[in-house]
Amino acid sequence: MARRALTTAAMLTVTAALLLTACGGGESASDDIKGAGSGSSSPSAPASLSSATPGVKRPVIKLPSSFQLTFENWTSSDPVEQAVLDDGKEEVRAGYAAIIENDPDSEAVAFYDTEGVRGLTKEWIKSYTDKNVTVIGKLPTFNPKVDLAENGKGASLSYCTDESAAKTRSRKTGKVQGNPAGTDPYVLYSVSLAKNEQGVWQNASVHSERGACSR
Repeated sequence: MARRALTTAAMLTVTAALLLTACGGGESASDDIKGAGSGSSSPSAPASLSSATPGVKRPVIKLPSSFQLTFENWTSSDPVEQAVLDDGKEEVRAGYAAIIENDPDSEAVAFYDTEGVRGLTKEWIKSYTDKNVTVIGKLPTFNPKVDLAENGKGASLSYCTDESAAKTRSRKTGKVQGNPAGTDPYVLYSVSLAKNEQGVWQNASVHSERGACSR
């Protein structure tokens, strides 16, 4: 269910594999996001964004109980790292919400993506919506790590996902599919982010690698 788990050329070809996790992409990715501290797991309800830039009106993103996107230990004692984690998390949530809402032109996705990667994110969303499928099940994300650029305007974020219990479901027939047998359920994502004039950390590129994580 790897969400940018394809090369740019392959992003338009979604197989039974779930294709679920980080948006973006000026960089290439494989078929199938860097350090923060520890804390409690966060469910798919909207993040508190306690470290978010004051005065910025962020979109409200909601996910149904049928798709449990969770974020394990996405906390840091550093407020800047926490801001990166918060915005990075919301970008991931926005992408899956767009699939579930059948909305490739999601304003929430546009809010959290730089202009250069919005088109790729839209194609990833359409790889589901064009096939009339949605996402269900559970998708935990874990082991987040953040690195901050010295100029304070850039950052990298990496994290892992476990697709073992994530699936797609046909809107028309109700047929449910998971990853093909033998597919490694763990995907590593490496995301670069840029801080915009509003102080929002936006996804600028994403690289993913299936099998590069483990519990």
